[in-house]
Amino acid sequence: MERPRILIVGGGFAGLECARRLERKLAPSEAEISLVAPFSYQLYLPLLPHVAAGVLTPQSVAVSLRRSLRRTHIVPGGAIGVDPTSKVCVVRKITDEVVAQQYDILVLTPGSITRSFDIPGLTDYARGMKTLAEAAYIRDHVIAQLDLASATLDQKERESRLQFVVVGGGYAGTETAACLQRLTTAAARRYPRLDARQIKWHLIDIAPKLMPELGDALGNAALEILRGRGIEVSLGVSVAEVTAETVKFTDGRVLPCRTLIWTAGVAASPLIGTLDAETVRGRLAVTAEMRVPQFEGVFALGDAAAVPDLSKGDGAVCPPTAQHAARQGRSVADNVIASLRNQPLEPYYHKDLGLVVDLGGKDAVSKPVGVELHGVPAQLVARGYHLMALRTNAAKFRVSANWLLNATAGDDFVRTGFLARQPARLRDFEYTDAYLTKDQVRAHAQSLLAKG
Repeated sequence: MERPRILIVGGGFAGLECARRLERKLAPSEAEISLVAPFSYQLYLPLLPHVAAGVLTPQSVAVSLRRSLRRTHIVPGGAIGVDPTSKVCVVRKITDEVVAQQYDILVLTPGSITRSFDIPGLTDYARGMKTLAEAAYIRDHVIAQLDLASATLDQKERESRLQFVVVGGGYAGTETAACLQRLTTAAARRYPRLDARQIKWHLIDIAPKLMPELGDALGNAALEILRGRGIEVSLGVSVAEVTAETVKFTDGRVLPCRTLIWTAGVAASPLIGTLDAETVRGRLAVTAEMRVPQFEGVFALGDAAAVPDLSKGDGAVCPPTAQHAARQGRSVADNVIASLRNQPLEPYYHKDLGLVVDLGGKDAVSKPVGVELHGVPAQLVARGYHLMALRTNAAKFRVSANWLLNATAGDDFVRTGFLARQPARLRDFEYTDAYLTKDQVRAHAQSLLAKG
C-alpha cells in the first residue's frame, strides 16, 4: 500500500513544529511528509524590529528548515489555492510554475498578512514589518532618509525626511518604534550637519491604551519609556491619508513625512478565502482538535485558524502569537498521528505563559506567568525567552553573538542598497495578489490532475 501523504502548508512556528514532531513520532514507512514554504527558513518574527534596527543580522532570525528537518520534502513555493474535494493544493513554485500537490491529510498553517484598510495612499506608501525583506528594506530606507536629510539644504525636505510614523500600538509597532528610534538617535552622532532634536518619531494607535494585554501598570511604564525618549505617542488616532511626502491623521494633523511603517494588526492568509469553509473574523473555524469540520483530513492552526482557547472558555479563540502557534503545531501533529492510527484526537489546551516586550537597550516590560517586570530584569526575561524559543543551536548562537557585538561595538549604519529604486508596496513583499479564486482553484486542480 502507498504511504499516506501528509502536506503541511507554511513553514512558520506552527508548520515547523508540526513537521518536527511528525518526523520524530512517525516511522518513515507510516507516512510521506511534505512542507510547502516559499523560503527555506522559519522566520522568528518577534525579533524583526531588531533586524530593522541593525541589532541582528537577517540570517540570525531565519531558522533553517533543512537544519531542523531530516526527511520532510520541502516544496519551494507558496500555496495559492486548496480544493478539499479533490484533495489538491495548488502551489506556485518560486519559478512561477504552478503545480498540483495531492494529499491525504492537509495541515494548513499559512500564517497571516498585514491587515490594511481602505485609506487613500496606504497601500502605495506604507511599509510593513511582517517579512524579513521588509525589515531589511526599512533599515535601508531609514538610514537613507538620514543621508538625504544631511545632504540637502532645503529645510522642508529635511523636515519631511526626519519625521517617522509607526502605526499600531501592539507589540510589533511599539518594539519597532522603540528600536528604530534608538537607531536614528545613535546614527545622528555620525551626521555633523544633523541635529538629533530634528529627528521625530511618532507612534499612533486607534486604541485608547498602549498594549492593553500587558495591563495598566506595564502599559503605562512602556508609555513613559517611549515618551521619555522623545517618541510622541498619540492614542485614539489613526491615519486618514498618506502621500509620498505627508501623513494626515484622523485628528486633522498633517505631518511632513516620507516614512510610514504600518503594523496595525494582521489578517489571515488569503489562502483561507480559496476554501469554501466557515470562518470566524476571517480565520478558519476549527474544532478544539484543530480539525476543519467541513472537510475530511484537513487541520488548520496558527494565525489562520480560530482555535478555541479552552483555558479562557466563553467562546474565546487563541491569539495569533508565536507561543500558541508552536504549541498548536506539536498538538496537531499528535492528532494527525492519532487519525492515522485510528486513535482518539485530543483538544488543544494551553494557558498563556505571559508576554515580553523588548524596547531596546536596557528597556523592556515583561509579564511572565503574571509577574510584572520592567527595566533590566524584564530585558533578561525577554531575551532569555527568545533564545529558548529559537529552534536550533546555530540560531541561538548567532542571536547571542549579534546582541553582544551590537552592545560592545555599536553600529556602522550602513545601507546595502536593497531595493533602493523599486516600489516598496505591501503587496510586493507579502504577495497578496498571488492567490486564486475558488473557481480558479477547482479549474487548476482538475487541469493539473489531468496532466499528471
